[in-house]
Amino acid sequence: MNVKVAPSILSADFSSMGEAVKNCRAWGADLIHCDVMDGSFVGPITFGGQMVKNIRPLTDLELDCHLMIEHPQTQVKFFADAGADYITVHYQPCARISPDYLKDTLQMIKGMGVKCGAVVNPDIDVEKIFDVFPLCDMVLLMSVFPGYGGQKFIPSVLDKIRKARAYAVEIGRPDLDIEIDGGVTAGNAGDIIDAGASILVAGSAVFGASDPAGAVKAIRGRS
Repeated sequence: MNVKVAPSILSADFSSMGEAVKNCRAWGADLIHCDVMDGSFVGPITFGGQMVKNIRPLTDLELDCHLMIEHPQTQVKFFADAGADYITVHYQPCARISPDYLKDTLQMIKGMGVKCGAVVNPDIDVEKIFDVFPLCDMVLLMSVFPGYGGQKFIPSVLDKIRKARAYAVEIGRPDLDIEIDGGVTAGNAGDIIDAGASILVAGSAVFGASDPAGAVKAIRGRS
């Protein structure tokens, strides 16, 4: 399995975001993870489509836009137009709106020519999104509760990764990307990969490292 590392710019210095984005390429990253928070679904507010638009010309890495927001259908076009390569949306706010809102949102994203994915928090069973696996280019399993960087990985998520990978195989999608976001470090990355994850989001473990390039390699598992 081809393992990818996606540094989260939530952990970068916002006053020099352009430099941080360029550094991700130099450090050997595979994607750039953009944590979008609305101050409602999660407490903090981070940034919107304008940030993505501004960093798009600075890198050829794929931009992985993780929308932690209440009404994603109102926002996905902004991120698609800004140059997002992936847009992922959370199960919970979608389910509160209607039973079909998540599926409709994923189809909307794909209709804009952007890869899509569904997200579940640590306390939500991954089975809740099994019905949209066939639509997804990526499934994102949160391994902390979203909103703040620097949290510790929740070990019970390993079993959810195994279930997600097994179901992807069962439906004929063995190469479906399973992304893990939260508390990923060089110390636990091996267990996460062994469970079936293929994309590892890392914030402080990369941006807070004395050797960010070495951290990316260690998380990916290559020396």
